[in-house]
Parts: sequence; C-alpha cells; structure tokens
Amino acid sequence: MHRFVDRYSTRGQDEWTPLFYTVLHSRIRDWMRREKVRNRFRVWFGITGREEEGNPIENLPDVNATDPERQLLNDRGLKQLEQAIRILPVRQQQAVMLRLLEGLDVTQTAKVMKCSTGSVKTHYSRAIRTLREHLGEHWP
Repeated sequence: MHRFVDRYSTRGQDEWTPLFYTVLHSRIRDWMRREKVRNRFRVWFGITGREEEGNPIENLPDVNATDPERQLLNDRGLKQLEQAIRILPVRQQQAVMLRLLEGLDVTQTAKVMKCSTGSVKTHYSRAIRTLREHLGEHWP
C-alpha cells in the first residue's frame, strides 16, 4: 500500500480504484507464478508444504446468524453462485467481480481489465446470461 500511495498519490482520486485493482491483479499473478516455481522445488525435495489448516475466518462464529435454516439456505446459495462463476471464462469472471461485487462502473472496469468499455459490456452481459441459466430461480 505504501508503494501504491507513493507512486500514484499525484493522480486524480477517480483513477485510484482502477489503478488499485490493476496493481492488485498484477501482484496476485506474480505471486501465483512464484508459487508455481516454489512448488516445483518443494516436490523435487519432498517437501509437502503447509498442511490444510482451513481458513481461520471461516471458523469464527457468526454473531448475526440467528436462524440456522436461513443460514443453511444462504450458504447453499453462495456455493451455487461460486460454482456458477467458476464455469465462466476468466474475462467474464473479472467483469462480474468488478461490476457486481466491487461496484465499479463500466469505465473503471475497462481500465482495470485493460480493454474497451464495449468489451466490458459484452463480457458482463454474457456472464449475467450464463449465471441466470445456471442459477434459475435463485438469481434475482
């Protein structure tokens, strides 16, 4: 974050969100590349890596959950949504995540995805159509 602020503090505030997601995307891609190389050496030397410990955040109790049946339905719906998003092509996944979950507009999404606004609209439209087909009545 400090490097991000140092480099882009002179830019306009409206550019920060797309820049942040572009930098974040690059960092994640770099990390995945490094992990791929590290895993090759781990396998070569017989190191299995970290054991599956689970996500500690998932193990925390939900203080807002009062109805177990409702929570179960929400969990099932979320899993169905995650599975439906995973079957989408990568560009459509990016468009859905940036537009729906992060709340970026078309122009900001285009900057992050490094494509035209028309491409964003096309990817997003196709993704929504596919999600509606897979989720049916569960999709709003």
